[in-house]
Amino acid sequence: MMAKKPPKPAPRRIFQERSKITALPLYFEGFLLVKRSEYQEYKHYWTELRGTTLFFYTDKKSTTYVDKLDIIDLTCLTDQNSTEKNCVKFTLVLPKEDVQLKTENTESGEEWRGFILTVTELSVPLHVSLLPGQVIRLHEVLEKEKKRRIETERTPSSSPEKGKQPFEDYEDVLNPMPACFYSVSRKEATEMLEKNPSMGNMILRPGSDSRNYSITIRQEIDLPRIKHYKITSVGENYTIELEKPVTLPNLFSVIDYFVKETRGNLRPFIYSTDETLGMFFTSLLY
Repeated sequence: MMAKKPPKPAPRRIFQERSKITALPLYFEGFLLVKRSEYQEYKHYWTELRGTTLFFYTDKKSTTYVDKLDIIDLTCLTDQNSTEKNCVKFTLVLPKEDVQLKTENTESGEEWRGFILTVTELSVPLHVSLLPGQVIRLHEVLEKEKKRRIETERTPSSSPEKGKQPFEDYEDVLNPMPACFYSVSRKEATEMLEKNPSMGNMILRPGSDSRNYSITIRQEIDLPRIKHYKITSVGENYTIELEKPVTLPNLFSVIDYFVKETRGNLRPFIYSTDETLGMFFTSLLY
């Protein structure tokens, strides 16, 4: 079963206009139903999570937000029971108000909870139901947010980020790559897998040209075997060149496909100095 296709980002021109408003990095985006203390009912917003702030837009194409919410002082996130099918409701408990959020499907609800808790608690929550590729994204965002906070503490508050290029952080997270992507050759990928089997057995790498990618895997059946799979970029999608080609919406879904089809026998190859992170992925996949 393939992962549900994520919300399609707004065009680049809109991204650039929004980036002029704030230099905060974009971590996640999508539609949310929002009910703040002064609202009589839920309002439907295209929402961006930038740093620890939620920016609300009337629709996907708006270049100016109509409201925003700083969630850095989040006290807790509480789930609410919902009678609506596939709807997820939860409340952000903040020092000055409680904000109710609602998503239109279960998967986006889990993603929003995961990203909000990751950036506010500075740790990846263990109780969200996400695919391995989505969990990898949370860990990537966690590292970016930790780095951003360290840099913010070093920057004088009187001149925040004025000398910074407006798209510097933004472009970095606009099209994030899976954590198992490395700019290595076919031979180098093979050597990485053979020398470090405990770190995983699947590497995403550049293909023979600048548009496409390849996946190198190391499987232990009778004897260790190395295999390579071509991933072709087709418009906004990616096709795994198999006997029956499989087309997926993004590279994260490509990684998820290999993990799920092998029932966790294939694991993303991730260099990490945090041993508990490796243990976490192992427990997630088995």
